[in-house]
Amino acid sequence: MESMRASYYLEPGYIYFSKRPSTVRTVVGTCVAVCLCDKELKYGGMNHFLQPSTSEQEKATPKFGNVAVAALVRIMEEAGCQKKNLVAQVLGGAIPPKSGVNSLGRQNVQAARDMLARKGIRIAAEDVGGVIGRKIAFDTGTGQLAVLKVHELRDSDWVKQ
Repeated sequence: MESMRASYYLEPGYIYFSKRPSTVRTVVGTCVAVCLCDKELKYGGMNHFLQPSTSEQEKATPKFGNVAVAALVRIMEEAGCQKKNLVAQVLGGAIPPKSGVNSLGRQNVQAARDMLARKGIRIAAEDVGGVIGRKIAFDTGTGQLAVLKVHELRDSDWVKQ
């Protein structure tokens, strides 16, 4: 009998990584999720951050984009991944109406782009901006993902009944 595929729901402010093919899901609005896949080793991971950055060491958690992206890259490198084989996808960063030109969503997207560029990791795809949320399901082994854009989120959308 074939073993069941691992499935995980990623809460905001956390990071997920797996050497085995699994499905990681999350929901973002102004937050951003960065998905990384090593095309050679078939390892993958995702972060989900709420704020673009912090420079305060005591606050340096994956709730911040600069910390979350650097940490996910470091975890993957420690598992044997090489940066040249990593492919990134950036999702989220919704911009609520009347939020202004310097919205939190825009700042979060820019933080992800900046950190990935600093780490030398290519962004293969983005689904960012707009005014509605996104439900994301990411296959860590293949790098494929599904994005469902939603106006309203329900608890039952991801929680097992």
